[in-house]
Amino acid sequence: MHTPIGRVHGEHRQARNRGAESLQGLCTVGLLLILALGILVAPRTTAAQRHGNILLIGVLRPNYPPDPSHPSDAQVLAFNAFGQGLRDLGYVEGQNIRLEYRYAAYQWDRLPALAAELVQLQPAVIVTNSTQAVLAAKQATTTIPIVQAVGGDLEELGIVASLARPGGNITGQILRDPELAGKRLEMLKEAVPTITHVAVLVDPNGPGSPRSPSAFEREARALGVRLQRVEAGTPEAISDALATITQSGADALMIMDSSMFNSHRQRILDFARTHRLPTVCGVRLYAEAGCLMAYAPNLGAMFRRAAVFVDKILKGAKAADIPIELPHKLELVLNLTTAKALGVTFPPTLLNLADEVLK
Repeated sequence: MHTPIGRVHGEHRQARNRGAESLQGLCTVGLLLILALGILVAPRTTAAQRHGNILLIGVLRPNYPPDPSHPSDAQVLAFNAFGQGLRDLGYVEGQNIRLEYRYAAYQWDRLPALAAELVQLQPAVIVTNSTQAVLAAKQATTTIPIVQAVGGDLEELGIVASLARPGGNITGQILRDPELAGKRLEMLKEAVPTITHVAVLVDPNGPGSPRSPSAFEREARALGVRLQRVEAGTPEAISDALATITQSGADALMIMDSSMFNSHRQRILDFARTHRLPTVCGVRLYAEAGCLMAYAPNLGAMFRRAAVFVDKILKGAKAADIPIELPHKLELVLNLTTAKALGVTFPPTLLNLADEVLK
């Protein structure tokens, strides 16, 4: 309502005031009606928005689709943890989110096309567990946020400006596997003091592969251990790599981080058991499959944590401003059954340090 400005005649002022009072009364009644109607229809409107605005999350993975008939499979466990993390934050698939997956089946050259497919769907965010997939997604979009649940050092690889302020559209979590490998080697030598020649199985497509094992050569020399890099970049190449290890005369095996190795861990560990090679690994699941010892971040915890990054982005945060994180927790898992089969006795120092001893 606007109050008249300026001098006016008394009759006009009285008439205008009466009109204003009438208008004010009508506005008050109208406002009350609008509020009442709003109260009645608001829940329906909210329900309609939730039903009609399901947020799309793209998931780009380098491996095969998980096999639900193998619930202990690393892929199943990892994305079960991611799904649980989303549910803990109030996201339910089919109600307020939808997950759209693309799998490269370890055919790295397929990642750019799969990333482009996801970008065409205009997801709110893209999630992956591979640095190669991050690069493919980055090539496909500079605007859709990308979350790396697990992968290589994005700062060291020049993909982000810094861990504290990534810039661009990429954030998430990183592994520094080569740095952890030095500690793994120390633990392996402590458990099996006689080892002198360690084969290091490396996926050249994996995070940190250019620095393995050069990144922990100093620790190896201090321990009196010679390291031998053996590459396997595809599932088909694993057989040749294992044959090389047999011919090399190595007396122990270190398996570097790789999602491809994760999927073929039982095959690799069966080889090590047959050839009586003590093994040290970077994922707990390896220890459960027969690796002598595993020292690594808890991958389930990292995938649950990835849901927090997604939640922040869905609530309006920019990937550029979300600091990239290192794993919150490292764990040591020892396999006592494998130790007994190899005639290895874990020293008390390792047993006391272990988060879990599998029997």
